[in-house]
Amino acid sequence: MGSPAVGSVGDPAGRPAARLVATDLDGTLLRDDKSVSERTVAALAAAERAGIEVFFVTGRPARWMDVVSAHVHGHGLAICANGAAVVDLHAGGTFQQVRPLPRPAALDVVRTLRAAAPGTSFAVEMTTGIHYEPLYPPFFLDPGATVATAEKLLYEEVPDAAAPVLKLLAQHPELDPDVFLATAREAAGHLASFTRSSPTALIEISALGVSKASTLALCCEQRGISPDEVVAFGDMPNDIEMLSWAGRSYAMGNAHPDVVAAASGRTVGNNDDGVAVVIEQLVAEAVAAQRAGDLP
Repeated sequence: MGSPAVGSVGDPAGRPAARLVATDLDGTLLRDDKSVSERTVAALAAAERAGIEVFFVTGRPARWMDVVSAHVHGHGLAICANGAAVVDLHAGGTFQQVRPLPRPAALDVVRTLRAAAPGTSFAVEMTTGIHYEPLYPPFFLDPGATVATAEKLLYEEVPDAAAPVLKLLAQHPELDPDVFLATAREAAGHLASFTRSSPTALIEISALGVSKASTLALCCEQRGISPDEVVAFGDMPNDIEMLSWAGRSYAMGNAHPDVVAAASGRTVGNNDDGVAVVIEQLVAEAVAAQRAGDLP
Protein backbone atom coordinates (compact mmCIF):
# COMPACT_ATOMS: atom_id res chain seq x y z
CA MET A 1 0.00 0.00 0.00
CA GLY A 2 1.15 3.53 -0.61
CA SER A 3 2.20 5.66 2.35
CA PRO A 4 1.08 9.27 2.72
CA ALA A 5 3.32 11.91 4.18
CA VAL A 6 5.09 11.21 7.44
CA GLY A 7 2.79 11.96 10.36
CA SER A 8 -0.21 12.48 8.07
CA VAL A 9 -3.55 11.73 9.72
CA GLY A 10 -6.08 12.95 7.17
CA ASP A 11 -8.28 10.18 5.80
CA PRO A 12 -9.26 10.80 2.17
CA ALA A 13 -11.37 7.62 2.20
CA GLY A 14 -13.77 9.29 4.62
CA ARG A 15 -13.73 6.51 7.20
CA PRO A 16 -15.20 7.09 10.66
CA ALA A 17 -13.32 9.04 13.31
CA ALA A 18 -10.86 7.12 15.45
CA ARG A 19 -12.33 5.40 18.52
CA LEU A 20 -9.35 3.22 19.44
CA VAL A 21 -5.57 3.43 19.15
CA ALA A 22 -3.67 0.13 19.11
CA THR A 23 0.06 0.50 19.55
CA ASP A 24 3.01 -1.83 19.74
CA LEU A 25 5.58 -1.04 22.44
CA ASP A 26 9.22 -1.87 21.65
CA GLY A 27 10.48 0.14 18.68
CA THR A 28 7.12 1.92 18.47
CA LEU A 29 5.70 3.61 21.58
CA LEU A 30 8.86 3.12 23.62
CA ARG A 31 12.11 4.86 22.86
CA ASP A 32 15.19 2.72 22.39
CA ASP A 33 16.06 3.13 26.08
CA LYS A 34 12.61 1.58 26.86
CA SER A 35 11.29 4.84 28.29
CA VAL A 36 7.96 6.51 27.57
CA SER A 37 8.60 10.17 26.78
CA GLU A 38 6.71 12.97 28.51
CA ARG A 39 5.20 13.91 25.16
CA THR A 40 3.90 10.38 24.65
CA VAL A 41 2.50 10.18 28.20
CA ALA A 42 0.63 13.43 27.57
CA ALA A 43 -0.67 12.21 24.20
CA LEU A 44 -2.00 8.96 25.69
CA ALA A 45 -3.84 10.87 28.41
CA ALA A 46 -5.23 13.34 25.87
CA ALA A 47 -6.54 10.48 23.73
CA GLU A 48 -8.44 9.01 26.65
CA ARG A 49 -9.91 12.41 27.55
CA ALA A 50 -11.05 12.77 23.94
CA GLY A 51 -12.87 9.43 24.12
CA ILE A 52 -10.27 7.46 22.14
CA GLU A 53 -9.42 4.18 23.86
CA VAL A 54 -5.78 3.05 23.88
CA PHE A 55 -4.68 -0.58 23.74
CA PHE A 56 -1.06 -1.63 24.16
CA VAL A 57 -0.57 -4.60 21.82
CA THR A 58 2.80 -6.28 22.27
CA GLY A 59 4.84 -9.43 22.03
CA ARG A 60 5.94 -8.88 25.64
CA PRO A 61 4.68 -11.16 28.39
CA ALA A 62 2.50 -9.72 31.12
CA ARG A 63 5.41 -9.64 33.59
CA TRP A 64 7.27 -7.13 31.37
CA MET A 65 4.44 -4.60 31.22
CA ASP A 66 5.56 -2.47 34.17
CA VAL A 67 7.16 -0.05 31.69
CA VAL A 68 3.69 1.16 30.63
CA SER A 69 1.36 0.02 33.42
CA ALA A 70 1.27 3.53 34.89
CA HIS A 71 0.15 4.98 31.56
CA VAL A 72 -2.86 2.80 30.81
CA HIS A 73 -6.21 4.48 31.36
CA GLY A 74 -9.86 3.52 31.34
CA HIS A 75 -10.25 -0.21 30.70
CA GLY A 76 -6.70 -1.05 31.87
CA LEU A 77 -6.33 -3.90 29.39
CA ALA A 78 -3.34 -4.83 27.25
CA ILE A 79 -2.81 -7.53 24.64
CA CYS A 80 0.37 -9.47 25.35
CA ALA A 81 2.41 -12.33 23.87
CA ASN A 82 1.38 -11.46 20.30
CA GLY A 83 -2.28 -11.93 21.05
CA ALA A 84 -2.08 -15.02 23.23
CA ALA A 85 -3.21 -13.14 26.34
CA VAL A 86 -5.32 -10.17 27.38
CA VAL A 87 -4.20 -8.84 30.76
CA ASP A 88 -5.54 -6.27 33.22
CA LEU A 89 -2.76 -3.84 34.06
CA HIS A 90 -4.92 -2.19 36.72
CA ALA A 91 -4.92 -5.55 38.52
CA GLY A 92 -1.19 -6.22 38.35
CA GLY A 93 -1.20 -7.98 34.99
CA THR A 94 -3.78 -10.65 35.79
CA PHE A 95 -4.95 -12.72 32.84
CA GLN A 96 -8.42 -11.90 31.52
CA GLN A 97 -8.24 -14.13 28.45
CA VAL A 98 -5.75 -16.73 27.24
CA ARG A 99 -5.47 -18.19 23.74
CA PRO A 100 -2.96 -20.99 24.37
CA LEU A 101 -0.75 -22.99 22.04
CA PRO A 102 -1.80 -26.63 22.48
CA ARG A 103 1.10 -28.71 23.74
CA PRO A 104 0.74 -31.42 21.05
CA ALA A 105 1.01 -28.75 18.36
CA ALA A 106 3.98 -27.17 20.14
CA LEU A 107 5.75 -30.53 20.26
CA ASP A 108 5.10 -31.04 16.55
CA VAL A 109 6.54 -27.58 15.83
CA VAL A 110 9.68 -28.36 17.85
CA ARG A 111 10.26 -31.63 16.02
CA THR A 112 9.60 -30.07 12.62
CA LEU A 113 11.91 -27.10 13.15
CA ARG A 114 14.70 -29.27 14.50
CA ALA A 115 14.61 -31.09 11.16
CA ALA A 116 14.11 -28.02 8.95
CA ALA A 117 16.69 -25.79 10.68
CA PRO A 118 19.24 -27.85 12.63
CA GLY A 119 20.78 -25.87 15.47
CA THR A 120 17.49 -24.26 16.53
CA SER A 121 17.02 -23.86 20.27
CA PHE A 122 13.75 -23.17 22.08
CA ALA A 123 12.17 -21.40 25.00
CA VAL A 124 8.64 -22.00 26.26
CA GLU A 125 6.60 -19.02 27.47
CA MET A 126 3.80 -20.05 29.85
CA THR A 127 1.31 -18.06 31.87
CA THR A 128 3.54 -18.71 34.88
CA GLY A 129 6.87 -17.74 33.33
CA ILE A 130 9.45 -18.79 30.78
CA HIS A 131 11.67 -21.90 30.56
CA TYR A 132 14.65 -22.59 28.32
CA GLU A 133 16.71 -25.17 26.56
CA PRO A 134 20.39 -25.33 27.56
CA LEU A 135 21.57 -23.75 24.28
CA TYR A 136 18.96 -20.99 24.19
CA PRO A 137 20.75 -17.60 24.38
CA PRO A 138 20.49 -15.98 27.82
CA PHE A 139 18.64 -12.85 26.69
CA PHE A 140 16.49 -12.42 29.78
CA LEU A 141 17.18 -15.44 31.93
CA ASP A 142 14.69 -15.87 34.74
CA PRO A 143 16.27 -17.24 37.93
CA GLY A 144 13.13 -19.35 38.42
CA ALA A 145 13.28 -20.92 34.97
CA THR A 146 13.66 -24.63 34.35
CA VAL A 147 16.44 -25.49 31.89
CA ALA A 148 15.64 -28.62 29.88
CA THR A 149 14.86 -29.75 26.34
CA ALA A 150 11.69 -28.32 24.84
CA GLU A 151 10.25 -31.83 24.66
CA LYS A 152 10.69 -32.21 28.41
CA LEU A 153 9.29 -28.76 29.13
CA LEU A 154 6.22 -29.45 27.02
CA TYR A 155 5.54 -33.06 27.83
CA GLU A 156 7.10 -34.47 30.96
CA GLU A 157 6.35 -33.73 34.61
CA VAL A 158 8.21 -30.48 35.23
CA PRO A 159 7.33 -27.29 37.11
CA ASP A 160 4.35 -25.55 35.47
CA ALA A 161 3.51 -28.62 33.39
CA ALA A 162 -0.19 -27.78 33.65
CA ALA A 163 0.17 -24.08 32.82
CA PRO A 164 -1.10 -22.86 29.44
CA VAL A 165 1.60 -22.31 26.83
CA LEU A 166 1.38 -18.80 25.39
CA LYS A 167 4.10 -19.18 22.80
CA LEU A 168 7.30 -20.89 21.81
CA LEU A 169 10.42 -18.93 20.98
CA ALA A 170 12.88 -20.43 18.52
CA GLN A 171 16.38 -19.07 18.01
CA HIS A 172 18.97 -19.90 15.37
CA PRO A 173 22.62 -18.89 15.76
CA GLU A 174 23.41 -18.46 12.05
CA LEU A 175 20.38 -17.94 9.81
CA ASP A 176 19.22 -14.56 8.55
CA PRO A 177 16.13 -13.55 10.57
CA ASP A 178 13.80 -13.28 7.57
CA VAL A 179 15.12 -16.52 6.08
CA PHE A 180 14.57 -18.29 9.39
CA LEU A 181 10.99 -17.03 9.58
CA ALA A 182 10.26 -18.08 6.00
CA THR A 183 11.80 -21.50 6.63
CA ALA A 184 9.71 -22.01 9.74
CA ARG A 185 6.49 -20.96 8.05
CA GLU A 186 7.11 -23.24 5.10
CA ALA A 187 7.93 -26.24 7.28
CA ALA A 188 5.38 -25.81 10.06
CA GLY A 189 2.93 -23.11 9.08
CA HIS A 190 0.12 -25.68 9.13
CA LEU A 191 0.78 -26.31 12.82
CA ALA A 192 0.98 -22.82 14.34
CA SER A 193 1.36 -19.10 13.65
CA PHE A 194 4.90 -17.75 13.17
CA THR A 195 6.22 -14.20 13.40
CA ARG A 196 9.18 -12.21 14.68
CA SER A 197 9.90 -8.93 16.44
CA SER A 198 13.63 -9.21 17.14
CA PRO A 199 16.45 -8.02 14.85
CA THR A 200 18.08 -11.42 15.48
CA ALA A 201 17.00 -14.84 14.22
CA LEU A 202 14.40 -15.25 16.96
CA ILE A 203 10.89 -16.28 15.94
CA GLU A 204 7.75 -16.37 18.04
CA ILE A 205 5.22 -19.18 17.67
CA SER A 206 1.56 -19.00 18.71
CA ALA A 207 -1.51 -21.15 18.19
CA LEU A 208 -2.96 -21.19 14.69
CA GLY A 209 -4.98 -18.06 14.12
CA VAL A 210 -3.56 -16.22 17.13
CA SER A 211 -2.01 -12.85 16.37
CA LYS A 212 -2.10 -9.29 17.57
CA ALA A 213 -4.74 -8.64 14.92
CA SER A 214 -7.09 -11.49 15.78
CA THR A 215 -7.13 -10.74 19.50
CA LEU A 216 -7.48 -7.01 18.90
CA ALA A 217 -10.44 -7.78 16.62
CA LEU A 218 -12.09 -9.74 19.43
CA CYS A 219 -11.57 -6.88 21.90
CA CYS A 220 -12.96 -4.37 19.42
CA GLU A 221 -15.97 -6.56 18.65
CA GLN A 222 -16.78 -6.66 22.36
CA ARG A 223 -16.79 -2.85 22.36
CA GLY A 224 -18.74 -2.39 19.14
CA ILE A 225 -15.72 -0.83 17.43
CA SER A 226 -15.19 -1.51 13.73
CA PRO A 227 -11.77 -1.88 12.05
CA ASP A 228 -12.31 1.48 10.33
CA GLU A 229 -12.44 3.13 13.74
CA VAL A 230 -9.03 1.75 14.77
CA VAL A 231 -5.65 3.44 14.27
CA ALA A 232 -2.68 1.07 14.70
CA PHE A 233 1.09 1.55 15.03
CA GLY A 234 3.98 -0.89 14.64
CA ASP A 235 7.52 -1.48 13.47
CA MET A 236 8.19 -5.21 13.07
CA PRO A 237 6.71 -8.23 11.23
CA ASN A 238 4.60 -9.26 14.24
CA ASP A 239 2.65 -6.02 13.68
CA ILE A 240 1.82 -6.61 10.01
CA GLU A 241 -1.53 -8.37 10.48
CA MET A 242 -2.69 -5.69 12.93
CA LEU A 243 -1.66 -2.87 10.62
CA SER A 244 -3.41 -4.53 7.69
CA TRP A 245 -6.59 -5.06 9.74
CA ALA A 246 -6.93 -1.54 11.12
CA GLY A 247 -8.68 1.15 9.12
CA ARG A 248 -5.69 3.45 9.50
CA SER A 249 -2.21 2.23 10.31
CA TYR A 250 1.22 3.77 10.69
CA ALA A 251 4.64 2.24 10.23
CA MET A 252 7.31 3.87 12.33
CA GLY A 253 10.19 5.68 10.67
CA ASN A 254 12.42 2.86 11.94
CA ALA A 255 10.10 0.07 10.72
CA HIS A 256 10.98 -3.12 8.86
CA PRO A 257 10.38 -2.73 5.08
CA ASP A 258 7.55 -5.27 5.13
CA VAL A 259 5.80 -3.23 7.81
CA VAL A 260 6.10 -0.06 5.73
CA ALA A 261 4.53 -1.91 2.81
CA ALA A 262 1.62 -3.15 4.96
CA ALA A 263 0.72 0.15 6.63
CA SER A 264 -1.53 2.82 5.15
CA GLY A 265 0.66 5.62 6.50
CA ARG A 266 4.01 6.36 8.06
CA THR A 267 5.11 8.44 11.01
CA VAL A 268 8.51 9.40 12.38
CA GLY A 269 10.63 7.02 14.42
CA ASN A 270 10.10 5.82 17.96
CA ASN A 271 12.87 8.03 19.33
CA ASP A 272 11.09 11.04 17.83
CA ASP A 273 7.72 10.20 19.44
CA GLY A 274 6.11 9.06 16.20
CA VAL A 275 3.04 7.62 17.94
CA ALA A 276 2.47 10.84 19.88
CA VAL A 277 2.76 12.89 16.68
CA VAL A 278 -0.22 11.07 15.18
CA ILE A 279 -2.25 10.84 18.40
CA GLU A 280 -1.98 14.60 18.86
CA GLN A 281 -3.53 15.06 15.42
CA LEU A 282 -6.25 12.49 16.16
CA VAL A 283 -7.12 14.35 19.35
CA ALA A 284 -7.21 17.66 17.48
CA GLU A 285 -9.60 16.10 14.95
CA ALA A 286 -11.81 14.76 17.75
CA VAL A 287 -11.93 18.12 19.53
CA ALA A 288 -12.72 19.95 16.29
CA ALA A 289 -15.51 17.49 15.50
CA GLN A 290 -16.98 17.91 18.97
CA ARG A 291 -16.92 21.68 18.69
CA ALA A 292 -18.56 21.52 15.27
CA GLY A 293 -21.27 19.31 16.74
CA ASP A 294 -21.90 21.81 19.54
CA LEU A 295 -22.55 24.67 17.10
CA PRO A 296 -26.19 25.73 16.73
